[in-house]
Amino acid sequence: MVVLEPLSAAALGVGFAALAAGYAERGIGSAAVGALAEDDSLFGQVLILTVLPETLVILALVVVFLTL
Repeated sequence: MVVLEPLSAAALGVGFAALAAGYAERGIGSAAVGALAEDDSLFGQVLILTVLPETLVILALVVVFLTL
């Protein structure tokens, strides 16, 4: 079993959360651009869906700061 120091574990947690958010953003971003190309009135909905994965990273940062 590998034991990490708390700061290393926190960095890994936030890093993996950022990778997951980027992976989710990839599909959402391309679909959002396609939807906006067809209908400009969808801007608000597209913006919310694009920002939603970033909350994962913010939540990871909050958890890290609360546990350290």
